[in-house]
Amino acid sequence: MTAGAGPAYVAPPSREAHALATARLAGLATPAGALGRLGELGVWLASTQGAVPPTPLDDVRLVIFAGDHGVAAHGVSAYPPEITAAMVRTFVAGRAGVSALAAAHGVHVRVLDLGVDDDLAGVPAAVTAHKVTRGSGAIHLEDALDVEQTSQAFEVGRTVAREEVAAGAQLLLSGDMGIGNTTPAAALIAVALGLPASEVTGRGTGVDDAALAHKQQLIDLALARVRDRTDAPMAALTALGSADLAATTGYLIEAAASGVPVLLDGLMSVACALTAERIAPGAVAWFAAGHRSTEPAQSLALSKLGLEPVLDLGMRLGEGSGAVAAVPVLRSAVAVLRDVALLSELMPDA
Repeated sequence: MTAGAGPAYVAPPSREAHALATARLAGLATPAGALGRLGELGVWLASTQGAVPPTPLDDVRLVIFAGDHGVAAHGVSAYPPEITAAMVRTFVAGRAGVSALAAAHGVHVRVLDLGVDDDLAGVPAAVTAHKVTRGSGAIHLEDALDVEQTSQAFEVGRTVAREEVAAGAQLLLSGDMGIGNTTPAAALIAVALGLPASEVTGRGTGVDDAALAHKQQLIDLALARVRDRTDAPMAALTALGSADLAATTGYLIEAAASGVPVLLDGLMSVACALTAERIAPGAVAWFAAGHRSTEPAQSLALSKLGLEPVLDLGMRLGEGSGAVAAVPVLRSAVAVLRDVALLSELMPDA
């Protein structure tokens, strides 16, 4: 599969393991259905691993794709674009919100600059090694990227997923950093679902009513500008996305194709998951939703993908934080399928 190729179907997780895990869940020494979503998640993880009971999630890896967005200079965020570079440095220092959560839950964090509008002098070379551009175009005025940049970023994401899988990842998470990034993400969901800006526009970093109305207007302008050019998902990434969103999409597709499950985060992650499913049908079977963000477009996309969030805590931090916060729940799901006795063991003659 290449960035310019047509849709490539992604094979589903193991149906045999799913059936065996379902049977094991039904046979546990617990009342029927008592484990609720925890049992369902355990069955899903077993099917993605092809193992019953599932293997403990000892190696969980988060990749944060960072980039700036030209639309951020047009009043769509409560924070200035310079925050993006500052936050990349904060990730490197291990002092961001997601850093604290990752340290608490044993999640490895990697941050990559795909399109930050800064040279990031002094930051480790590995962070900037895959840089595609310094910022993307303001999507209500121009395309975010050109075709070559989209392809390059998409392939970076695929490469990074392969690297993390080769390093031993049993579960991958995707994170984001980029002031203004909820605007292109909402636009991508709008074109994928055929919805107007009024239904997908949220407050992002917490803008007031006037800024929210302005943000909606800019998304309307962006959707009108591209019109019918976004029927193809790669074209949508070029016109309305960014380097970091294109990379995230490639990362999600490659993870699914490699047979490694992904725990999605908030709006950006889910917008890319929706785009990934458009490019590579079947990929969504390898995704679980870590949490429900406060952005309306995220809930709409999750509904389309058929995913129910693990957590609903009113979070809107981004960074991959909601997904990291959900990791202990997935580990709990593995534990119950592995360690709870079977009723047949307690009552062998029953």
